[in-house]
Amino acid sequence: LEEIPRPVQDSGNILKQGYLEKRSREPSFFGSEWHKRWCVLTQRNFLYYANEKSKQPKGSFPIERYQARLDSQLRKDSRKKCCFQLLCPGKRSYKFTAPSPAEAQDWVEQIQFLLKDLSSLTIPYDEEEEEEEEELSKDRDSSDSMNNSQNSTLNPEEAELEGDDIYEVLPGEPPNSQ
Repeated sequence: LEEIPRPVQDSGNILKQGYLEKRSREPSFFGSEWHKRWCVLTQRNFLYYANEKSKQPKGSFPIERYQARLDSQLRKDSRKKCCFQLLCPGKRSYKFTAPSPAEAQDWVEQIQFLLKDLSSLTIPYDEEEEEEEEELSKDRDSSDSMNNSQNSTLNPEEAELEGDDIYEVLPGEPPNSQ
């Protein structure tokens, strides 16, 4: 039942949409380098269309790993406070002008909010733990070489306590099971 193809605009939850002016990649000598585009932010992608009736986007890219920031350097005219950029290392950056400074701010905040969500879902936690372990082992090396006697008496006890805490909280085993 669910296999009906849907128009692109419906794919994923739309978090924000509206008209923005998008700066073309090659500044043109004729006409404006800014083109009005209907822009759609979903939970995974940023899409832009010729207008809101268009079925096929003129372009789209996964929003993950991009950063959004306001950038008043993009224009020299009165609308420079309405500009923001989407940047990603090693990828094309996108430059937009919103209808108002408040709108620009809102796009940036929505995208930052979404990215925070995405990164909390996609960063594997073990990466962070590995880093911490490395730091701990460095500390141990340096403390061992400096003064063995004190540290060797303190550390093992602390480690055991931590270990006990961890075991007590195992799911499915009430602490006083005996």
